[in-house]
Amino acid sequence: MKKLDAPQKAIYFCDGSKCSKENKHNRKAIRTLVKEAGLKNEVALVKTFCTDNCKCAPVIAVQPENLWFGDVSEKKAIQIFEEYIAPPILTIAK
Repeated sequence: MKKLDAPQKAIYFCDGSKCSKENKHNRKAIRTLVKEAGLKNEVALVKTFCTDNCKCAPVIAVQPENLWFGDVSEKKAIQIFEEYIAPPILTIAK
């Protein structure tokens, strides 16, 4: 058995019929942020089958925190990334 190097976090994007179009844009925006932040090996972006939350489409989940978000616009996806994946580093002025 071969052990895989698993990323620390994963963002799951529902790819069901009601989510797929909007989540395509969300994935693209977050993929860009992941690359810019140098987190390519630490964060996996995963398309999933329908999560059966169609009334809340589009849906994404952040793991391992088990955080689920519905009605996610591209702007909200970016906010989720900034808050839960790569929070800004606070610097203290000397």
